[in-house]
Amino acid sequence: MEDLEQRLQHPRRHLGDRHLAQARKFLKLAIRDPERASGNLDWAEQHARQALLYDFTQADAWRLLVDLKHRVEDEAGVHAVLEDLFTVLGRDPERAAQLRGVTLLPVASELLEAALLKDPLDADAWWNQLSEGDTAEDALEDFATRCRRLDFTDARASVIFARRLIRVRRRDEDLFVDLSSHLLAHRPQNHELWLDLGRLHETRERYDEAWLCYDHVQTLRPHVDARDRFQARLNAALDGDEQQPWSPPDVDTRQRFLSSMMDLRTRISPVVEDVPEPAQDAEEDTRDPSLIRIETLLDQGEHAEAFFLARRELASGTAWAQDVLDRARAGMEEHS
Repeated sequence: MEDLEQRLQHPRRHLGDRHLAQARKFLKLAIRDPERASGNLDWAEQHARQALLYDFTQADAWRLLVDLKHRVEDEAGVHAVLEDLFTVLGRDPERAAQLRGVTLLPVASELLEAALLKDPLDADAWWNQLSEGDTAEDALEDFATRCRRLDFTDARASVIFARRLIRVRRRDEDLFVDLSSHLLAHRPQNHELWLDLGRLHETRERYDEAWLCYDHVQTLRPHVDARDRFQARLNAALDGDEQQPWSPPDVDTRQRFLSSMMDLRTRISPVVEDVPEPAQDAEEDTRDPSLIRIETLLDQGEHAEAFFLARRELASGTAWAQDVLDRARAGMEEHS
């Protein structure tokens, strides 16, 4: 698990806290010494940015960075900070519209606080807020509705909402499965959420679904043998019985699963709503049409959809699929 935490972009709170403390120190120096205020404010901003780089769930770091931008009257900087926060909270068209053509300096702090009040960055604080009162079920339904229209391609948003979904699982496992699929269609390289989804299917004895999730984890992280250990657990449980060892789902089942994920990704794509089938000239290009389509998706930056399509081709034993799968995976990581 320590290896998993290092490989996913997990917030590193101890480093974030260290830089936040340094940022506050330089802000105090700027207030005490007006003659050197400019330089100290620059140092404070650098440390505040580093604090967010290491721990984007630290609300005080966002507050401090906005305050620093306000002190130097950096209108463009305030816009950039708030846009980044809204990206972390899932790109929301309604929130993005609030930033267009508006002078934000006078209201930046209020807008920031309103966003953090509605969407606490800490998953436990968010869950406690959502669960309060008699309207918890309505709040959960509102969250689900909102989740289905947000964009989670940013790695930080994927982490934030994956943590929230773990809390949702305590109350409604079916909703967890539904929303997890939506989140993973945006960002299929979130292997930890695939693991959580696989564990839920395993506890429900939905072994085919669990294997598909664990297989996805092992495809993303070959050194994490989640699929192999799952199959070993199942077969070990059958030792001494007359039952046959459990077998992984067949190719058709795998292809249906990957096709459903690809279709979901196509429907929610924030960049390319529809990728046209490339026109072919038999004399110029005799390659497999699926390969041409995947390469078109890669060229257009639709790495997630290309990833699911390449995995579907790999499941059917297509020889060229591994190469484009690796390219799609690299593209997703590069654009994290």
